[in-house]
Amino acid sequence: MNKNQSLPWDHPRFRSWIAVARACQLMQQSLTRSLADLDIKPPHLDILVNLYRFEGISQQELARKLLVGRSNMSMLLPQMEKRGLIERRDDARDKRVLRLYLTVEGRRLTEAAMAIQTDLIERTLSDEPIEQCMATATSMERIIGVLLQDLRDED
Repeated sequence: MNKNQSLPWDHPRFRSWIAVARACQLMQQSLTRSLADLDIKPPHLDILVNLYRFEGISQQELARKLLVGRSNMSMLLPQMEKRGLIERRDDARDKRVLRLYLTVEGRRLTEAAMAIQTDLIERTLSDEPIEQCMATATSMERIIGVLLQDLRDED
């Protein structure tokens, strides 16, 4: 590396970059531990919460919302279906499309998991003023937009 090239830690925004990455990693670890008694992990929770909010969503729409490929969905969904948490049903108009629904057990588990997640949010952010939380969210959403555009540009 020549002297004219800068090092990542010399960048004035490096501290922010690292803080976001570390906070995300620690939140995932904490959520994983918190959900362990329910025998689910954060990727399962992501699916369950989306089915709770958007009943009847297609597998493709779900993958797009979660920013994951179909292969991830094709691994997780059968496990969750076998466990009796979700149902996949044919679309009434397009037989190529599968729609996803929570079962009664899936809804119960989702509600328990959401209570755990809400408690974790409250414990970690309760000392942060709402205005600061909203400003952080706005910053993160801007970063997400830049990164999603980069992904689209690569495709």
